Amino acid sequence: MSTNANHTLLLVGVNHTTAPIEVRERLAISAARLADATRTLAHQPGIREAMILSTCNRVEFLIDQENDDAPHSVILPRFVHEYFAVAPSSLEPHLYEFREREAIRHLFRVASSLDSMVVGEPQILGQVKQSWNVAREVGAVKSTGASSSTLDPLLQRAFSVAKRVRSETQIGSSSVSIASVAVDLARKIFGSLSGKTVLIVGAGKMSDLAARHLIQQGARTLLVSNRTEERAEKIADTLRTPSITTGVIPFEQLHAEAHRADIVITSTGAGQIFTPAQARDILHRRRNRPMFFIDIAVPRDVDPEVNNVEGCFVYDIDDLQQVAAQNQASRSKEAEAAESIVSSEVERYQQRRAATPAVEAIKQLQLSAEALRHQELARTAARLAAEPLTPSQQAAIDALTKSLTTKLLHPQIAALRDDSEK
Repeated sequence: MSTNANHTLLLVGVNHTTAPIEVRERLAISAARLADATRTLAHQPGIREAMILSTCNRVEFLIDQENDDAPHSVILPRFVHEYFAVAPSSLEPHLYEFREREAIRHLFRVASSLDSMVVGEPQILGQVKQSWNVAREVGAVKSTGASSSTLDPLLQRAFSVAKRVRSETQIGSSSVSIASVAVDLARKIFGSLSGKTVLIVGAGKMSDLAARHLIQQGARTLLVSNRTEERAEKIADTLRTPSITTGVIPFEQLHAEAHRADIVITSTGAGQIFTPAQARDILHRRRNRPMFFIDIAVPRDVDPEVNNVEGCFVYDIDDLQQVAAQNQASRSKEAEAAESIVSSEVERYQQRRAATPAVEAIKQLQLSAEALRHQELARTAARLAAEPLTPSQQAAIDALTKSLTTKLLHPQIAALRDDSEK
């Protein structure tokens, strides 16, 4: 049941289970473009509020939509076609859609990391909060103080649910992330990372996490390259210790110096910075010693064709799912407990949401009745001005009118509450 006949809560998206990376990367939105994309979506006809969540594993559109003659089947494909230059027909097989209760459930599961490639990874909650902040900043999500807001109270509840899942289960007991899974894959490929040189391309949070996991697995030489050299130097300085050697490769020298690394982990999302031709040149400089690329960026940093260059082995984020599945198996019991929490929270939120219109109607009814009661008391007092009532008489009349008002309103208030529970 929709809690408001005038609008519908809708969530539409693609993720790592429904769409391959070549589809997801066409919809990927960088942090720099997120505000513009969110604002553009919110300005589509028929959309009251909107938020976009774009990560390496999902792109989702959460909207509060007017129930008019422009259903989502028109609004979202039109937006996607115009903003991303992607034909709607190419997306349809990969899209999922949730409405009302199921949209709420999906959002709670996403924020709680139950829908992640690596169940329990901690980054997703921060990504949802960032999308929420951007949506509020551009006016796509109204503040909680605005009675007409649907998304703001929903998102704040999602954060509370995620916090409860974290505190009441052990789903996040060990630090697991896409970065840690990538490093786990590198360790399995080499058997040991001791003596290996690792090049990290990109100086974002994912790269920093990858570097720390690499050190934990025995890597002792780390090279960092980033378009902004200061950020690369900051990571290198932070990770350098007496036993850890770090260095910075200027981004413009990346291809000339990449041969120094046995493993390259990329996370820039800036497009293909390693092509087959460049990979062949790097292999030549390495005297054909094998080289492994672990590309955790969306869009991908490494051209998939690099995998066809002899001596090069490329793993993108979808290749990490097999490793991630092993992590998920060990968390199954905790995931069950978390799912139970989410189910109970969805029910609670739906009940509260369904009751909100009735509560507001009851409040307005009571305020109107109270205003009329005071008007009649004032008129009576004016008529009796020549012989004013004593304080005890005034108190008796006040109590009488309050009682009558309450009894007269009772059938209407009961009916409103009954309707809200249906």
